[in-house]
Amino acid sequence: MLSTVVTANPPGVEVVGEGEHCTDPTRDLVTKSCPRPSRCIIARSEIAYESERQQKTVASLVQEFTIEPTKLKAIKDRFVIEMRKGLARQGETLAMVQTHILGRLDGSETGTYLTLDIGGTYLRVVLVELSQGSKMITRQKKYAIDPLLKVGEPKLLFDFMASCIGSFLLANDIAIPKECPLELGFTFSFPVLQTGINSGTLIDWTKGYSCHGMVGKDPAELLRQVLLSRGLSVNVSVLMNDTVGTLLSHAYLHPRTVVGLGLGTGSNAAYIERVDRIVKRDISIYGDDAEASSKEMVINIEFGAFDNERQVLPLTMYDNKVDRKSLMIAGMYLGEITRNVLLDLIDNRFLFQGQSSRKLDKPWEFLTEYMSVIEEDVTPNLENVRRVLEDNLALGRDEMQETNVGVDVKPEGIAVEASSQIATAELSPREPTTTLSDRQIVKLVVELVGQRSARLAAAALGAILEHTMGCTWARDEVESEEGVDIGVDGSLYGFYPGFESDLVCGLEELFAQEPRMSFLCKKDKVRLGRCLDGSSVGAALGALLATRQ
Repeated sequence: MLSTVVTANPPGVEVVGEGEHCTDPTRDLVTKSCPRPSRCIIARSEIAYESERQQKTVASLVQEFTIEPTKLKAIKDRFVIEMRKGLARQGETLAMVQTHILGRLDGSETGTYLTLDIGGTYLRVVLVELSQGSKMITRQKKYAIDPLLKVGEPKLLFDFMASCIGSFLLANDIAIPKECPLELGFTFSFPVLQTGINSGTLIDWTKGYSCHGMVGKDPAELLRQVLLSRGLSVNVSVLMNDTVGTLLSHAYLHPRTVVGLGLGTGSNAAYIERVDRIVKRDISIYGDDAEASSKEMVINIEFGAFDNERQVLPLTMYDNKVDRKSLMIAGMYLGEITRNVLLDLIDNRFLFQGQSSRKLDKPWEFLTEYMSVIEEDVTPNLENVRRVLEDNLALGRDEMQETNVGVDVKPEGIAVEASSQIATAELSPREPTTTLSDRQIVKLVVELVGQRSARLAAAALGAILEHTMGCTWARDEVESEEGVDIGVDGSLYGFYPGFESDLVCGLEELFAQEPRMSFLCKKDKVRLGRCLDGSSVGAALGALLATRQ
C-alpha cells in the first residue's frame, strides 16, 4: 500500500501571530495523518430508475466515464512517450519546461527572501526568514484580485502586484537599502516558456485570466519594471510556478522528494530530471551528456495540453463542450462537465421531468464545491443533494422566490467544511420537488466525474514515476528500497471527498501491471504528502537556489 502524510508547513510550523509563522525542528508533523472527507458511494443497484430507457442511458454514462485498468495503463504509457518527446524538442504537447533551477536543498540554508504568489483568486506576499537547522519564520498577507484586473491591461495587473508588495513591506516596517535589494521568488502559475531562471514568456493564460497583449511577454520583466517605477528595492531572482514551489518546499523536509503535484483549480506537476536526459538543453551552458549526467534540474511538465491529438484520453461530448485540455482533472472544470451531463439527461427527459432552471442553464453555475457536498451525502433520502438542486440551483420551484437556505460554500477551495455547514443549517420545510431517483442519478454522475479526475491524475503521476525510476532517484537497489516522496498541493487533493483514495488506488493498479514497478506497491515506497501553501515557501527556496547559481 502507498502511504500518505501531511506537511502543513515546513518543519514544526506554529502560528505565533496573524499572518506570521515560526518553526521548531523538534516537532514532527510529517507522520501526522491528514484527515480527508470521505465519499459516500451510491449503490447502483439501489437506484430507483423510473424507466428502462433511463437505466440504459445511465449505464452508458457509467461506461463512458469509467477508466478501466487497461485504459489507465494506456494513458500512462502515452504520457511517458510524450514526456520524452517534450524533453527532446520544443513545441510538443507536454512542454517539459526547463526551470534552470539546479541542485537540491539540505536544510542548512539561511537568509531572508520575499515571495509573490499569484493564483486564480488571490495574490499572496510572503516574507520567509531561514535560519540554520531548518528553522523558518514566515509572515504573509493575502490580497483579493479584482476580476476586472484579470481581463484588463497587463500593466494594471502587474502594478497591482507591485502595490501589494509595497503595502506589505510598509505594514511590516521593512526597509530595504537600495544597494542590497531583497531577493524575490515570483510564483507565476501559468504556462511559461522559461528562458532563464528568472525569465520566460507567457504561452497562454489559464484560470480565468485573459489580459490581452500579454502572451509572448516576460512576466518577470514586467514585474521588475513596475517595482522599479515604485522605487522598491526588490530583485526578481526566480520565476516559477506553484508546482515547482510545492516540489521545493516538500523537498526541504524530505530529501527524497522527486515530484511536486498541483491538484486544485488547475492541475500540473514538476519533477527532478537528470540534465543529460534533457536533449533540448543548451549544451554550451549545461555541457555534453557526460558532464550533464551529474546535474539535476527541476522540470515543469505543463501537462494541461496532454493528448491534444486525442489519441488516448477518453474524451466525451461533455468534455468537448467545455473546450479545455486540462478540464478532465482540474477542479475548475469538473462542475461544468457535470452540468453538461445533467442538461443532456434533462433534455432527454431522464431527470427532473425534463425541466431545468435558469441557474442550471447558466454556464459555470454548477460549482465544483456542490460536487463535494453531494459526494459526502449520507442521508437516506439524499437531503443534502436535494438542497443543492432545489435551494441552490432552483430546480422545481419558482425562481422568483428568494431563499436563504441551501449549501453554503466558500469562494475558494473545493467545499471546505461544506458538509458541516449543512449539518447545522436549518432545513427547508417544504416538500421535495425532485424525486429520490433524480437525486440518486445526480449523485452517481458527480461520482463518475470526480473519480475519473482522480484516476487521470494517477495516470500522470504513475508516468512520471516510471520515467524517473532507474534514472533520477532509483539508481541502485539501495535507493529503490528507500522509496520516494511526493509533495501534493491543491483543494482537490485536500478537500474533495474520495479524491486521494481514488488517486492511490489508480497508482496501485498501474504498479501492479508493471513488473519492474510492482515493488512500489509495498508499504512506504511511495509517500504522498500534503504540502499546504508550498508554492510560497517554495518560491523563497527557489530564490535561494538562484543566488547559488
